[in-house]
Amino acid sequence: MDAAKPWLDHYGDVPATIEYPRITLYEAIARSARATPDAIAIDFLGSTLTYRRLLEEIDACAGSLADLGLAPGDRITISMPTSPQGMIAFYAAAKLGAVSSLIHPLSTAKEIAGFLTMSGSRVALTLDLFYGAFAEARASAPLETLILARVPDYLPVHKRLGFWLTRGRKIPRVPGDADVRWWSQLLGASATAPAADVDADALASILYSGGTTGSPKGIMLSHGNFVSEAAQLAAWVDLGPDDVILAALPIFHGFGLAALCHAPLMHGARVVMVPQFSPEIVAELLRTKRPTLTAGPPTLFEALAQDPSLQQADLSSLRAAFSGADTLQEPVRERFENLVSERRGSVRLLEGYGLTEAVTAIMGMPLHERRPRSIGLPFPDTLAAICDPDTTTELPPGTEGEICISGPAVMLGYLDDPEETAKTLRTHEDGRVWLHTGDIGTMDAEGFFYFTSRLKRMIKSSGFNVYPAQVEAILFEHPAVAEACVVGIPDEAQGERVKAFVVVTPGAHGSAELAAELIEHCRSHLIKWSCPRDVEFRDELPKTKVGKIDYVALVRDAAGAPVAT
Repeated sequence: MDAAKPWLDHYGDVPATIEYPRITLYEAIARSARATPDAIAIDFLGSTLTYRRLLEEIDACAGSLADLGLAPGDRITISMPTSPQGMIAFYAAAKLGAVSSLIHPLSTAKEIAGFLTMSGSRVALTLDLFYGAFAEARASAPLETLILARVPDYLPVHKRLGFWLTRGRKIPRVPGDADVRWWSQLLGASATAPAADVDADALASILYSGGTTGSPKGIMLSHGNFVSEAAQLAAWVDLGPDDVILAALPIFHGFGLAALCHAPLMHGARVVMVPQFSPEIVAELLRTKRPTLTAGPPTLFEALAQDPSLQQADLSSLRAAFSGADTLQEPVRERFENLVSERRGSVRLLEGYGLTEAVTAIMGMPLHERRPRSIGLPFPDTLAAICDPDTTTELPPGTEGEICISGPAVMLGYLDDPEETAKTLRTHEDGRVWLHTGDIGTMDAEGFFYFTSRLKRMIKSSGFNVYPAQVEAILFEHPAVAEACVVGIPDEAQGERVKAFVVVTPGAHGSAELAAELIEHCRSHLIKWSCPRDVEFRDELPKTKVGKIDYVALVRDAAGAPVAT
């Protein structure tokens, strides 16, 4: 056993180290297109793109973006569901040496303006459905060119007609004189652009997290971060051209973008894209597309286990499934594995661990192993250690501390935030730069890691990060709020749901009407899963000895407390 890397003894056929190509994201896809040009790269709502056509559309998009003035180092915001347009723009920006900033398409106008300003994006891509929010945000942001795509851009003719006769009729019309470019025109242009001379360590993309303070942080990821992550994932699950990946997570999320889209595309596999997540849609695609690999939060697998449409489905094609973003409860694992077993499959539902500061997954359970409650082993070329929180002192096996990571997927740093970067990326005694994750856990003597809790104060709702400080800031904008504290409480459907504790200002009354008003106030400023599901009014909030609101005390009694509704 390697004393420094005890996990290597459990790798099985997975290599301990990998030779990573020093290439850009664009070059990675170009290699796949040259290797298997006629293989299907993307399956989107019944329409398919071969690798040859995917590369042609990336090249066309890059040429048009260059004509619009997008140059090396410039920023483009991509605010799209998991879709061909989103990934094509992602790779086209990489070809030009530009930087893509990916945000949630349901972001409010205020959030969009903040992200556009933070990233310095002069160009943005979104759906026509979200034109209104971007038009409003544009007034206070550096945005010069807004590109609009439509869902039917990549639908077969019969589905395109059906879309316009049903859901398409509900989309507000974009004004005829609106200052926008359309995706179809962008790809119809004949412009071409050479690939920029970009180093593999150059900034490729910005994704967003709450960091350790709860305020939005731009996570800077290089081409090399994405390429190495894809190589590690491929080695871990033996990913190759025969695989079909069900991509049910959004591309603004590190796992959706890197693990479920880029990694398979870099290795010649087929990606079945799910633009709008629902358990029903995922269940249908499991039946009809016969994927070999998928991943998602525990809530997805619980919903699938309960879906009646899968009771007669053939699930024998599925060879691996990974649960992440939240703790996987044993009953959920058992129900999903039993369903697959009954439907002629033998898949194991395995846990993994990751964070956007390292692109996405950096640990996982080997396909041949089973350790209850373990998040698995570090990926090849990734070092992991348990450290005394807020220090670089490594702790012995079995001791609880902060999970720290060092490896090729670790971010470049936080955008325009050297102070927070210095707190999170620290040089240890071995001379390596280590990522301090802010998560608490343990490692056993064999190198298996276990997640305990979050050092960062963060809520996981339906697999997505909710940062209480952001929600509280919005609540404090309401004139009836004197004090507020937001916590997560256990919820069967969402994993955790957001609850707000509020002390009202003098003269205000903590009524059911005010609770509804505060929830609606949050909904007008935040994405829906960041909003409180319920509000509890109190005369005062518990305080620590130094006078801070004791949110831990509120978490302890939140589940059984009375609620104003």
